[in-house]
Parts: sequence; C-alpha cells; structure tokens
Amino acid sequence: MTKWPAPTRADHQAFCENEGWEVVRDSRGRASGHHAVTYELHVHDGRILRTRISHPPDNSTYGASIWSHILRDQLDVQEEAFWACARDGFKPDRGEPVPPPEALPADLVHLLITRAHLTREEIAQMTREEAISRMQQFWTRGHAS
Repeated sequence: MTKWPAPTRADHQAFCENEGWEVVRDSRGRASGHHAVTYELHVHDGRILRTRISHPPDNSTYGASIWSHILRDQLDVQEEAFWACARDGFKPDRGEPVPPPEALPADLVHLLITRAHLTREEIAQMTREEAISRMQQFWTRGHAS
C-alpha cells in the first residue's frame, strides 16, 4: 500500500504550474491539442520534458500503471518530489549547478595570478572584496602584499 494519495489531473497540473512548465502553443498562439494541455520543461542538461494533461484537469485519478509512466518518463521525478511540488510548491532538484554567491570574475582571478602572483589556493580563500582590494594594492603600490 502506498503512502501517497491517488494522483489526480489537478495534482498533475499543479505540479507543472508550480515548477514552471510552459504550455505548448500552436502556430496561432493557442494551447495545442483539443482535449489535452501539453506542457514542456527545458532542463539545464539540454533535455526537454513533455507531459500532457487531459481536459478538464479535475479530480479524476490516474491508474497506478499510467501514473508510474508519467512520473518516470514524462515528469522525471520520484513520487515524493512530485507531491512536495504539487502540494507545497517545492521544486524538484533537477541538478542545476548553483554558482557560489560571491564568485570571483575570471578576469580578476587571472590578474591576481599573473600580475599579483598569488596562488590559486590563496585566491580561493578570498571574498570578492578582498580580491578587489589586493588588485588595488598591486596597482597603487606595484605589489600585492
């Protein structure tokens, strides 16, 4: 017996809307399909996920077999992540890289290495402000220390 409720078309639509899937449009700008809405999600790794929800997106439920197919092949999520998104708005982890909050610009790192002669290890320990200060010291004094 599963710990999750029977999934409905309304849950499916809530998931797509909460994660930011886009409705596929036809050449005239209308939602494609007569009896279903098709959604797409462009994933950072280059894949395009597609799913279709029959109209109306109501409380009619999916069977276990079709639901397993939708989760695995269309939405590419585990059931726990689906419900967290559909019910609570928590987007699934799609493995998108997260840049450090204060990443140093590549040009600044290059200057610190080639002009100020700092090591990569020293630079890795610096905040953005410290790195800028070290370059300013180099430019005003001719050395970084």
